[in-house]
This record gives sequence, structure tokens and C-alpha cells, in this order.
Amino acid sequence: MNKKTKQNEPLVTHIYTADPSAHVFEDKIYIYPSHDLEHDGVSDDDGTQYRMEDYHVFSMDDIDAPVVDHGQVLHMNDVPWVSTQMWAPDAAYKNGTYYFYFPAKDKDGIFRIGVATSKSPAGPFTPEPNYIPGSFSIDPAVFIDDDGKAYMYFGGLWGGQLEKWQTGTFNPEAGPQKPDEVALGPIVATMSDDMLTFADTPQEIKILDENGTPLLAGDEDRRFFEAAWVHKYNGTYYFSYSTGSTHYICYATSDNPKGPFVYRGRILEPVIGWTTHHSIVEFKGKWYLFYHDASLSGGIDHRRSIKFTEIKYNEDGTIQTIHPYA
Repeated sequence: MNKKTKQNEPLVTHIYTADPSAHVFEDKIYIYPSHDLEHDGVSDDDGTQYRMEDYHVFSMDDIDAPVVDHGQVLHMNDVPWVSTQMWAPDAAYKNGTYYFYFPAKDKDGIFRIGVATSKSPAGPFTPEPNYIPGSFSIDPAVFIDDDGKAYMYFGGLWGGQLEKWQTGTFNPEAGPQKPDEVALGPIVATMSDDMLTFADTPQEIKILDENGTPLLAGDEDRRFFEAAWVHKYNGTYYFSYSTGSTHYICYATSDNPKGPFVYRGRILEPVIGWTTHHSIVEFKGKWYLFYHDASLSGGIDHRRSIKFTEIKYNEDGTIQTIHPYA
């Protein structure tokens, strides 16, 4: 905790952390990860092994500075509607307030997205009494554009329940898609000015191939699975995400924050552990990828650790693929 940070090495070693959402607030890097708890329970496609129940916030004064743990900033016991599984969060700043967004299962076992607020990027955060109306699934990521408009991107298959929302309402019996179906895309909604609710109805984003054809569910090397993130580079919107079963972090680009997005390539090759989840942030003129792997725990899937590395763009705007253990 008191050592200088190094690229591609665990940033936090006293607890297990995953799904890092990195932001620059008050001229520092703040990281909002999930918190993996140690246990000996079962693993399955519903994510039963991920029993996270609280959040810590971390910060770095500079990219090579020691990491500061600001302690627990929110616990499931603080949120009336939550029953279990507080998974990958995100944060945003607007209106003089810091907003913390988090997914969790409600009392019916359905994933929803909640929001909590603070006057400090380090928290602690005070939750709203109920989840965001109309929210569902997991992995909220909030992007604030140059014009001040804010968008939330979310969604995740399998344990993230996205495929169970294809009709617009939750169907617990809905199963996986067939390989030749158009792949389910992430969801986007415009945020209201108060950042506490959606200003419009959440809508699906399509990810297209180079010919403008939507990716299919069977295209597991490229189709969306979870871990949405959006950043803007040279006026272009970059939507990046995890492919899940094939363990890539891929990206697609658009001239519209709501898409459609055109697939461009891979940012990160597979890491140790089943999941891969990331964020991308600019700090002092350089761009960084924050991610996690399970190397610190010896490959135990639900005991992950956050890391970071620099990313580089080619002249045509494509991102150079990172090989994490090269």
C-alpha cells in the first residue's frame, strides 16, 4: 500500500479488488472497484462466487504514487433495496456532487442499479432509498460528454441477467441466445440533470462489423458480454467491453454516444482468471487502461486484483493491443 505503483502489478494487496473504474477528480486518479470477499463457495455461470457486499475507494496523487485506501464507502446494509451481490461500480462528477453507481440484486433477486452521493470523491456515499427506476442488469458506466450531457451504459449476460430482459420485462425463464441470432447489445440511457434518474427509456446499442452488419451471438470473439465503458478520443466515441467467454477486452467506435458502434479490435488479451473488466482514463496527457486479474491469488477467480498499464493509439485512431504478460 505504501510502495510506488508499477504498471501491470497489483495496485492493492491487502484486500482483493476487481472491476476498476478510474477517473481523474481534483487532479488525482480515483479508482472505484468492486471488493472480492474470500470464501470457499461454489462457482457457476450465474456468478454465485462473486459475493461482494461493500466498496472501497482508492486514489493516487500521480501515476507512480502510492495508492491510498479511503476505506469502506458503502455497504449493502446501508441500502434498503439490496439483498446481495454489489458488483462492478462507477462514479461521476456533476452539479458539485460526486455520484456513485452500483449494481446489486433487489429483494426479488433481480439486478438493479443504485446511486449514492457525496461531496467528496473519496466518499463515504449516501445511497438513494431505491434503485434507479427502469434500471436493470449490471456494470453501470457513466460518460459525461463535452456538452454536459451524461449517459449511462450497462448490461451483462449470464449472471448479469441481460438476456432475461429481451421483452422489456424480466423473464426468469429466458435462456441464452442461439448462435445465429443478432447478439444482444449493451444498454444506454441519457441521465437526467440531477444524475439520479434516466431522462429517457433505456435502449439497446448495436455493435456492427466493418460491413455494417450486426454481430451475432455466436461471434464470441467480438460480441458484447459485459463491462461497458465509453471514452472519447479526438472527437470519436470509443465503446469498450468484455467478450466474456473468450476473455478479450474489445472496442468499437462511433460518432454518436448512443451508437451504433463499429467493431475495431482488441485492447487487452486474456488475463489470469475468468473475468476481465476495465476502464480507460486520460491523465497528464497519457492514456491508461485499468484492469484486473487473479494473479495475486494464484488464479482463484473470485479473488482478483486491480492493475493498470499505458495504452497507445495509432495514427488512424486504432488502439494497440496489450499483451498483459509479455
